[in-house]
Amino acid sequence: MRVITLAGSPRFPSRSTALLTLCQHALEKRGVEVTPWNLHNFLPEDLLYARFDSPALLAMKEDLAAADGVIVATPVYKASFSGALKILLDLLPERALEHKVVLPLATGGTLAHMLAVDYALKPVLNALKAQEVLHGIFAEDSQITHYDRQPELSSLLASRLNDALTTFWFALQRREARLADAI
Repeated sequence: MRVITLAGSPRFPSRSTALLTLCQHALEKRGVEVTPWNLHNFLPEDLLYARFDSPALLAMKEDLAAADGVIVATPVYKASFSGALKILLDLLPERALEHKVVLPLATGGTLAHMLAVDYALKPVLNALKAQEVLHGIFAEDSQITHYDRQPELSSLLASRLNDALTTFWFALQRREARLADAI
């Protein structure tokens, strides 16, 4: 199985990237091949000027086509996911997430931003024709410490993330079984 992680934070290191790193390690322990992507893989002018032929975008689209699942993580700013991530998602083909299982993750300063996953990010992921968008995880910034070194999660967040990854794992297996039955 192959999974892409996509960090939508314009900052590095970031709390959302730390979550993806922890997800990557957990999935790799289960034998999943994980390819990390983040906004820093792209030249800013390629994103801002919508250069659909950018080498990084072409490489990401190739990785995405071969992936079974995607985990997207973003900070929440002004009650929505990062604008830089939106620009990148806008450059993907309309059916870029077709036949993919997607797990959205978000971080933010307060629980007041918790619904940004459901009301801002999930609709865009659905518009890209994701096969299944799982229940997302919202993490308050205070639940992630030392994100710039060795990230530590609060016990509640660690448990929720573990549950979400287990659900993601089972969804990937269901996807694979459906594809095998179709052949």
